[in-house]
Amino acid sequence: MTDGAPPATPNPPGAVKQPTRPKLSEVLGPGLITGASDDDPSGIATYSQAGAQFGYDLGWVMLFSYPLMCAIQEISARIGRVTGRGIAGNLRLHYAKPVVFGLVALLLIANTINLGADLGAMAAAVGLVIGGPHLLYVALFALLSVGLEVFVRYSRYVAVLKWLTLSLFTYVGVALVVHIPWAHVAYRMVVPHPVWSAAYLTIIVAIFGTTISPYLFFWQAGEEVEDVKERPGARPLTRAPDQAAAEFQRIRWDTYIGMAVSNVVALFIILTTAATLNAHGVTDIQTSAQAAEALRPVAGPLVFTVFALGIIGTGLLALPVLAGSAAYAVGEAVGAHVGLARKPSRAKLFNGVIVAATLVGAFLNFTPLDPIKALFWTAVINGVVAVPIMAMIVLLGSRTDVMGDFVLPRGLKTIGWVTTVVMALAAAGMFATM
Repeated sequence: MTDGAPPATPNPPGAVKQPTRPKLSEVLGPGLITGASDDDPSGIATYSQAGAQFGYDLGWVMLFSYPLMCAIQEISARIGRVTGRGIAGNLRLHYAKPVVFGLVALLLIANTINLGADLGAMAAAVGLVIGGPHLLYVALFALLSVGLEVFVRYSRYVAVLKWLTLSLFTYVGVALVVHIPWAHVAYRMVVPHPVWSAAYLTIIVAIFGTTISPYLFFWQAGEEVEDVKERPGARPLTRAPDQAAAEFQRIRWDTYIGMAVSNVVALFIILTTAATLNAHGVTDIQTSAQAAEALRPVAGPLVFTVFALGIIGTGLLALPVLAGSAAYAVGEAVGAHVGLARKPSRAKLFNGVIVAATLVGAFLNFTPLDPIKALFWTAVINGVVAVPIMAMIVLLGSRTDVMGDFVLPRGLKTIGWVTTVVMALAAAGMFATM
């Protein structure tokens, strides 16, 4: 006894210990950051195009894609948590190295181009709000992202990324300011009104390519591996099966909430641009900065400013995910040490890829390269890469020599295959409309 405190009263015989439910902040992590990063400036451009060109007629795509996103991201997270290795690390062990190296190389190229486009969009958004030199902003954002990702302690950095997800809700606020016919929107969500044209099919393919991207698979699996290394007592589930029930529940909630945030925000961007740009006949939008600029005369300076600031916030979240997912893929593919939690000197290749991809992406803005054409080729590369990677991921999750007793449940595996088929059709549609 200390300080006169009474002795603790023991639980009576037969008493049932109440389970301790984790706090929401403990549940949300890799899935939330992954989902939020999906709404990067390039994605904002795609959703703005959808709303500007077709009004409220494409909201159903976000509803349809939600379970597909959840399935493939949950499978990716499970593979990382069960095996203690990321996607590329598992691919290296179970598939031919030339195939793995080829897919990883294409992923690196696509991510680097996407980094360049996002940096350019963020710089353009700053220029719209306060003016100033575009290329200077590109360089500053690149250096800021690299500095935070490489040198800030992992636990603090992840906390920063979680807070940055709040920037997405600027688009919810924008949508609530403008007039939206919610009854009509709800009707179109469940009763689509398709327009069978090349432009309509192209934007649907673009939305699927934006919402279900290969870099998201590698990032979420990699972050699950990081969490195993950082959390006291956590181990890969193949070595600690008693942790499986709680961990699968956490992954499920984290993923479902993260993908819901991603799709809800994407839907609100579509609705905002439909209610403003499409309603006023502004249908030709190529970049997120153009969407913001077009909003100024239509919706007023407040909506314009909030929309532009959202581009900057989402970009700051997406840059490290794009660079980090490429670094996980390259490092694991060659068997090098990887991880944001490692000191830079202990993961030289990993951090080198982060630095190189970000700086090369920034350098693209100093060249005559057309960012719109660059993003087009990024979509093409992702379309080529996504389908075989998804097929291999579902196969990995179904193998007992990889997952032990934790192979994918039948329902999750089925939706994973459905997602793979949908993405194959989307890729075919992309090439058909090129």
